[in-house]
Amino acid sequence: MRIPHFIAAGGAAFLLAGCNLAPSYERPGVPLAAAYPTVASVADAASPAQPSWKNVFADERLQRLIELALANNLDLRVALLRVEQSRAQERVSRTDLLPSVSGGGSFTRSHAADRTVDSWSASLGATAYELDFFGRVHSLNRQALERYFATVEAQRATQITLVAGVGAQYFALLQAEAQAALAEETLAAARQSLALTRAKSDAGAGSELDVRAAEGQVQSAKINLLAYRRQAAQSNHSLALLLGQPLPADLPAGRAFGDGEPIAPVAPGLPSDLLQFRPDILRAEHTLKAAQADITAARAAFFPSISLTGSLGTASAEFEQLLGTGTGVWSFMPQIKVPLFNRRRLRAELDAAKLGERIEIANYQRTVQTAFREVADALVAGECYAAELAARAELVAAQRARLDLAQTRFRQGEDAYLNVLVAQQDLYAAEQGRLQTRYRWLESRIALYRALGGGWR
Repeated sequence: MRIPHFIAAGGAAFLLAGCNLAPSYERPGVPLAAAYPTVASVADAASPAQPSWKNVFADERLQRLIELALANNLDLRVALLRVEQSRAQERVSRTDLLPSVSGGGSFTRSHAADRTVDSWSASLGATAYELDFFGRVHSLNRQALERYFATVEAQRATQITLVAGVGAQYFALLQAEAQAALAEETLAAARQSLALTRAKSDAGAGSELDVRAAEGQVQSAKINLLAYRRQAAQSNHSLALLLGQPLPADLPAGRAFGDGEPIAPVAPGLPSDLLQFRPDILRAEHTLKAAQADITAARAAFFPSISLTGSLGTASAEFEQLLGTGTGVWSFMPQIKVPLFNRRRLRAELDAAKLGERIEIANYQRTVQTAFREVADALVAGECYAAELAARAELVAAQRARLDLAQTRFRQGEDAYLNVLVAQQDLYAAEQGRLQTRYRWLESRIALYRALGGGWR
């Protein structure tokens, strides 16, 4: 059987299909400051050697919690499934770049005028394959691929947000537990003061007013203790939701809320680094590339589209002779479509695609500027909270010395109990303020980790 000429012609056309109208991509410029704010406490620190959250979060208990969240969190699971779905859609789009070849066979028996006729056939053919001279099909495939890349970055952003959320909720739990412990100590001290005040009142050395003030101090400490226990329980519930399961009983021991630095310092570097690591920036850039592919596809729609449909096969009245000589059949049906009366619609679609590109450029630039601001805010917050934490430690020391002096003078009968009460309240407020400031400092370090795209690469 002689091979028809249309196969060679189709092969040559297939090689020419690589020509398209797609322009080369140029990343949009974004006006930014030349560098981040200078913060010596962060910028001079050594950055982690590996791009892993384990090098950022040093608390072993927190590391175990993050591992559980990455394995069981439902939001992250949905993001991963979206990636797989987008990948499947991209594979579907990629099949349009190749001919769709199918094979088949048939048997027909017909009867007319006392005569029965059998017919056997077998064929292999391509159905409606579009020759992509102007890049329309290639652009649609590129659009699907960029959408897939954007989905991957969205999943990575979800993972970074999850890690940061577990860290923030874990430290919120530690803060609530530390505040509850402080309230318990304050309650014990208030009860001792109440017992001493009552003893002095019974001995005639104190007043009923001092006793009532001491009782009020005890009740206030009880109320604060209940409030912080409630906060600790709610933080525990929120942490369990992020983990996708209750907190296991075999967790490793963690650090106390005030011990050391549970978050390693992260050196920021140059603003351009964000363009390589921030998933939201990369997602915006892939979305922009997909919009540019839309423009190329819309431009290609103005040109003729050529489709090929052809088949090769054999046909015979006898099955035994189906593959014999003289039974070959073939068909070739090229089809060309030229846009004539719908150019106004095509022009409107091209204009819409161009406007879509301008929107995505603006979204990309806004995303980059927002990312730079988030890093700058986190750096400034970390520096300010570190200085505030040192000042609050000095305030606590001063208030504790004041309380010791007020208690000594009260025992010696040199001062009223009111001064002791005020000193206790001020010391309690100073200690609670130090705990809150430490949490805000840790929170700023977590925000820096998130703003830098999950740490250094």
